[in-house]
This record gives sequence, C-alpha cells and structure tokens, in this order.
Amino acid sequence: MKAVLLVQLGTPDKPEKADVKRYLKEFLNDPRVIDYPAFKRTLLVNGIIIPARLNNSTTIYKKVFTDKGSPLLFHTTELAKKLQIEMGSEYLVKFAMRYQNPSVTNVLAELEKLPLEELIVVPLYPQYASSSTGSTTQKVLEVVSKWETIPTVRFVNRFFDDGGYLNCVAEQGLKHDWKAYDKVVFSFHGLPERHITKGCKVANCKKEDCISKCDDDRKYCYRSSCYETARRVAAKMNIPDEKYVVVFQSRLGKDPWIQPFADVELVNLAQAGAKKLLFFSPAFVADCLETIVEIGEEYQEIFHKNGGEKVQLVESLNSNDSWVNALKKLVIK
Repeated sequence: MKAVLLVQLGTPDKPEKADVKRYLKEFLNDPRVIDYPAFKRTLLVNGIIIPARLNNSTTIYKKVFTDKGSPLLFHTTELAKKLQIEMGSEYLVKFAMRYQNPSVTNVLAELEKLPLEELIVVPLYPQYASSSTGSTTQKVLEVVSKWETIPTVRFVNRFFDDGGYLNCVAEQGLKHDWKAYDKVVFSFHGLPERHITKGCKVANCKKEDCISKCDDDRKYCYRSSCYETARRVAAKMNIPDEKYVVVFQSRLGKDPWIQPFADVELVNLAQAGAKKLLFFSPAFVADCLETIVEIGEEYQEIFHKNGGEKVQLVESLNSNDSWVNALKKLVIK
C-alpha cells in the first residue's frame, strides 16, 4: 500500500480566543517560523506578539469561519476526498495540518499501523520556504524516524514550476477579463529577508538575478520562485510584463521583510490612477484568512481609501477538479 499525506499550514479549531491562542502559540513558537534563540523566541511570542494580536486575530477568524468551519480545513478535506477517488485503491490519501488539527503526529500514528510500501508527503506550498515546507518536512521526519518499520518516504517539496499547477492558476485567472483591469497583482506571503538569504544558495540574493531568473541553483530561493511563478502564469494568460506587478503580504514585526509590500504598492497604484486591480495569490492553494480577509477586505479598503475602486480576488485552487487532476499527476510523477 502507498499513502499520500497532504499537509496544510493549519487553523484554529474554532474562532474563539482560547483556540486562536493555542494555534498561534504552536505556530509562532516553531523555530523555523521565528528563527530566534529559544529564550528570545518564547519571550517575544508568548509575552509580546500573542497578547498584542490575540483580540484582533480572533476577530478576523470570526470573519473567515463559515457554517462549514474554517475554509482552509474544509477545502483541504474536500481536496483529499477527491484525490482519493482519483488515485484509486492502490493509494490511501490522508491530510493533516502542520499546526493544530488533524495533527501531523496523529495522522502519521494512524499510518504507522498500516503495511506501507511508500509514504508520499505533499506540503501544499508551491514555493519552498523553510518556515512552511521545511517545517513540515522536519516534523514528518521527526515522527517517522521513530517508527520500527520505515517505508520509502518521498516529499514533493515544491511545485511552483509544475505545468499542471500553473495551468490551474491561469485557469482561475481566465475566469476574469484581465484586460479590463488597470493592473494584475501577484501577491505572495511575505518572509523576513534573513529567511530568504539563508535559504538561497547563490550569493547576493537581493540582486536582480534572483528576480529575473530561476535556474537550478535558485529553485529553493523563495524570492526567485515567486517571481518565476508570476512570470509563467502571466505568460500562460498572455499578460505583458508591464501589466503586472509582484508583491508580498502579511509581514510581522520590525525586521526587514521581502519587498515590495502589498499594502504599500496598493497605495502607490491607487495614487497613480489605477481603479481596478486583479489580485492573484498563487502561494495559497486554498482560500484562507490571507486571501478572503486580507486581500478581499483589508486591501479593498486600503485601495478604496486612496482613490481606487475595486480589488478583485482570483479564487484559489481549493478543490476544483483541474487541481485534483494536477495534484494526482504531481504525486505519481
């Protein structure tokens, strides 16, 4: 038997303070997320960040939860169900959340009881980053390394350049007439600059080379893979270079983060006369807080306040059939 384990970032069980606090505590105390020495990280996260952000984070999660619960959870649940049907009886498809439930530890405990020939782990992050894919990989290896019988383990640790994934992103974008918008925006989750320079294997990562090309030496460079994702999707949609921009959202703290910042660029575009923006979020394969609230509501408010009119969010891949088929091919390949 072969098992496929899909792993998403995670979500609070409920949009209540106790649940949000438990989620933030596990997430932000991960040394791959906040890469400070343990004492400094614990003091910063538990003593400053969580107390300062808890009320606002809880309010935002109340906005994003629906009658079906957390969008990230129900979209991933549906994705796993559909993929199971497509993969057939030779494979067992499971999913887990890196933080909170269903936990990686508990789902792997179920798989340990089975006569597995192979375990294929797919962190659902197209662009590799130590704080997302790296953290998931480390967690899985920590758990599986303690098994008495360890099967062959494979990781699909990036897929930003996979044709199936790119076709799916472009397909979602083509539901909108991009020519009717003043600018197309490709927004990726932000990271501290130190994460990127530590992860990129070429010198002077901030230089234009990591923006303008993504060769074999740069495929684990988050900056490079984000720009390459945007280039390839734009090419598939015939969007010219001057029509789109790449930005980074969701920064935290005072350390230098990757730029350009999405919220700053929104203001610049509005003040330059842009009225309508088409917003992609290719780093998120499922709609979540960062797409539904941050882009769909907060960025709309910023844009409108500065003279713009409409921020149109392109829906994430979620569990649509094209994405299920692309994911199947990715797993088999």
